[in-house]
Amino acid sequence: MKRILILCTVLFMIDAFGQESLTYQKPPKEILDLVDVPRAPSVLLSDNKETMVLLSRNAYKTIEELSEEELRLGGLRIDQKTNIGSRVTYYNNIQLKNIKRNNADVIQVTGLPQNPRLTNFSWSPDQTKIALTNTTAKGVELWVLDIETYSVKRLSPARLNANLGSVINWFNDSKSMLVKMTSADRKALINTETEVPTGPIVSENNGKKAQNRTYQDLLKSPSDEYNFEQLALSEIYKISLDGNAEKWLESAMYRGLDFSPDGNYIMITTVEKPFSYLVPYSRFPSKTTIFTKDGEAVQTVLEVPLIEDLPEGFMAVRTGKRDFEWRNDKAATLIYVEALDGGDPENEVALRDEVFELEAPYNGSGKSILKTINRFSGITWATENMAIAYDYWWNTRNTKTYMFNPSNSQETTKVLWDRNYQDRYSDPGRFTTKRNKMGSRVLEVSGNKAFLMGAGYTEKGQFPFVDAFDLNTAKTTRIYQSKLTDKKESLSDYNPEKDELLVRIESPTEYPNYFFRNAKSNKLRQITIFQNPFKSIQDVHKEVIKYTREDGLELSATMYLPVDYDKNKKEKMPMILWAYPTEFKDKASAGQTTQNSNEFTFPYYGSMVYWVTRGYVVLDDASFPIIGEGDTEPNDSFRKQLVANAKAAIDAVDELGYIDRNRVACGGHSYGAFMVANLLSHSDLFAAGIARSGAYNRTLTPFGFQSEERNYWEVPEVYNMMSPFMHADKMKHPLLLIHGEDDNNSGTYPMQSERYFNALKGLGATTRLVMLPKESHGYQSIESILHVLWEQDQWLEKYVKNRKVEK
Repeated sequence: MKRILILCTVLFMIDAFGQESLTYQKPPKEILDLVDVPRAPSVLLSDNKETMVLLSRNAYKTIEELSEEELRLGGLRIDQKTNIGSRVTYYNNIQLKNIKRNNADVIQVTGLPQNPRLTNFSWSPDQTKIALTNTTAKGVELWVLDIETYSVKRLSPARLNANLGSVINWFNDSKSMLVKMTSADRKALINTETEVPTGPIVSENNGKKAQNRTYQDLLKSPSDEYNFEQLALSEIYKISLDGNAEKWLESAMYRGLDFSPDGNYIMITTVEKPFSYLVPYSRFPSKTTIFTKDGEAVQTVLEVPLIEDLPEGFMAVRTGKRDFEWRNDKAATLIYVEALDGGDPENEVALRDEVFELEAPYNGSGKSILKTINRFSGITWATENMAIAYDYWWNTRNTKTYMFNPSNSQETTKVLWDRNYQDRYSDPGRFTTKRNKMGSRVLEVSGNKAFLMGAGYTEKGQFPFVDAFDLNTAKTTRIYQSKLTDKKESLSDYNPEKDELLVRIESPTEYPNYFFRNAKSNKLRQITIFQNPFKSIQDVHKEVIKYTREDGLELSATMYLPVDYDKNKKEKMPMILWAYPTEFKDKASAGQTTQNSNEFTFPYYGSMVYWVTRGYVVLDDASFPIIGEGDTEPNDSFRKQLVANAKAAIDAVDELGYIDRNRVACGGHSYGAFMVANLLSHSDLFAAGIARSGAYNRTLTPFGFQSEERNYWEVPEVYNMMSPFMHADKMKHPLLLIHGEDDNNSGTYPMQSERYFNALKGLGATTRLVMLPKESHGYQSIESILHVLWEQDQWLEKYVKNRKVEK
């Protein structure tokens, strides 16, 4: 019997004969006990590492919270009653800890509002306060946390407008902030559900190519345009710590606000018209103007038209000035970028981008300071005469790191590293930074040395490191490298004056905690003591296994054995393989291992690790590289490589003696779901599959998807070959489809699962479709998450663990 399940306030199971009512279900106790456990708080640290802020929240939202009314406009999801994103994650408690003192107590912050919904945390420049917002039933309020008094207070009524972000912007004196407030000019919104149309909605094109991804939540009508404008309109107010508020700028659709390093100027970007029904608001016309800190307009430095018609390719950019930002090591100098290839990656040129700087009063053209071989991606500023720049090129996976003199563009630019950014073994690390006197982050320099922190992936495992980088010779000297083999150590910060590291240490059974480590003596000082809430699986065997694909490529996966499994007896157990395909341009990078068996075992909502409590071997994060070297693109042989990856993984665990290869399931989310549908259609390796929030018909994403930048009309054979929908008649094994009804991810709209299910059902496949009301691409409500776990468990028990194989 084939069923489709649509969850609502009351859920209905529909089959060929009628309907059966069904409410949200819960998984078995073994899984349930691991789901809704207390979550360790998130951590904020002051720059001097003396104050720790602990932010607590509920692990999940409720379906009631997700059911609150929202508007979807211009790529945004907005709670129009409160003027903030409808899917924002809120915190509900704040605690402080003075980490200068050993064993210091955690202190509860006082003055918190009733039923707090806190977000948008922002340190003051002097680090003595944190501004934040609290969302009430009526709107968003501005609050401030005083670190010295361990207390918060409200500074504004519920009038903040957080719809377009950039909510809190501190003045340099740490005594006041610029915030967006709802506009007095805002008019009543149009109810598009009840509105009577006055005519058709017409779109046209004048012959230009406009190849855009399939974005979600776009504007669809003049009423949507009107509502977007009303919700985007703000007035800028200056609010001081005593709560005094004065209007600073009149009403406009303000997007970004950014003070200069010295605080004397502010760069403000507004959204302009016309709007678009093809792209999100970030590509609507915009205007960027420089103001003084007193609100006087100085110069409009950038006016960007509507961006609908970029050239084809991931590296395409618009022509003209772009990416304006402040230069961090100067008081008030702007930098911007211009393409040297017309913004078209197909144009073969020696240099792709040119970087300019522009001094006050910001009129005219800037001074050229750098040209990059690939597409420019950023600068770490250091001094008047030295900076570090970065570029990258997606098509070749190449990235370059430059050291250059911003004061003399004629001086030779030195390429420090020229490498494949997917090659994790050769990653030199990232340069560390510190705040300068103006509060901006610049390169950390001690004498003639800068410092690099790296993740430390190697063939033998992961060993994070800190290197000293000689700015004269460009040579590195190792200062510290982790030697832990039974735990995972992550490096967060390095202080060369103290020769001290801020690190996070964890193990499969020990929850991640923060420590200070002396790089010379190796001594540790623990600063958090978070406990393991998942005791029932702490003794589960976990290891990273390595194995070889049929073409010789080395692969890896993290293997978990069931609770209380006896490795000596080697009982044949069912297995769940969970994976996500990744594209590479070379075999060397694709064969590298970046998994660490010493990571804490954290069964998050989408994890399959829960099933170790149900007698399953779990093969998590299995390597599924899809490689296309030279002129060959990875997707040209997508299906063949997909099946080869899966076979290698199953063979590897089977050879260890732990599994019954006739009882193996595969699962994946998003592009992983796409993988599952292909594997079940084009191989006999699996008993069943679970596909969550996937896309199955690539002709519905005709201008590229995932890492495919070619359009459908260039390579129709690739799109058709890869689309499970086109091969629905080949589906051989039971497939559970799960999808959020309100999925906002590009390309994975809910229709993908609905149409695929209809095709499978029409062709007689064994399948089930579960649509989750109010859920997006990732699932948030506790009701939905528990039900998904129940659905998955029912499917696995029926079609995998208890599968009957005909002999």
